[in-house]
Amino acid sequence: MKTAEDYQNGQILLIDKPLNWTSFQAVNKLKWALITKLNLPKKFKIGHAGTLDPLATGLLLVCTGKFTKKITELQGQAKEYTGTFYIGATTPSYDLETEIDQTFPTDHIDDALIHDTLKQFLGEIDQKPPIYSAIKKDGVRLYEHARAGETVEIATRKTTIHEFEITRIALPEIDFRVVCSKGTYIRSLAFDFGKTMGSGSHLTALRRTKIGDYDVKNGVAVTVFENSLDSNN
Repeated sequence: MKTAEDYQNGQILLIDKPLNWTSFQAVNKLKWALITKLNLPKKFKIGHAGTLDPLATGLLLVCTGKFTKKITELQGQAKEYTGTFYIGATTPSYDLETEIDQTFPTDHIDDALIHDTLKQFLGEIDQKPPIYSAIKKDGVRLYEHARAGETVEIATRKTTIHEFEITRIALPEIDFRVVCSKGTYIRSLAFDFGKTMGSGSHLTALRRTKIGDYDVKNGVAVTVFENSLDSNN
């Protein structure tokens, strides 16, 4: 059983974030559980190594105590995701946070085109983050500009796709697995993938399965972690 001192000295918690939770909510819930159940101080340090959108599930690495110093290092590791692209339609947020704004033809899309398109995204690519993202421009987060109906210029960024495979084709859905560098937006990958095929696309499901050597298979739900603390008492 881990003690309060163990968590202050530093732990890396593998949490399987549920759907519709922000990463901040998950960390806050864990922090409150540790403070109340192990009598840790309210200023107890805790943080996560890489945000997951509310509509994404999967691996959230949470560092406690002295291990919060490891967050930058952990954020820099490659990440693996699985998910689903919906082909033939786009949304302003590139996922299900917003409604479909445009539809596109899909009759010309076949397995060969899908696999040929995939090859264009392997290696280093230029990617433009979604307007619905937490990146700041002029001191304001992009999603705040978007919700205010403001048009802003977003610069492209270099990112690297180490591995990219299609695991299921059942149009309009395409399932995928991707291993990518820090700062990659899978929502942008979905949008760009559809555009490159002469159509449109948005992300309908996303799960982070790995960060470096850490695997979501070894992760636990927030509630399971909370219950494990009860057995310490």
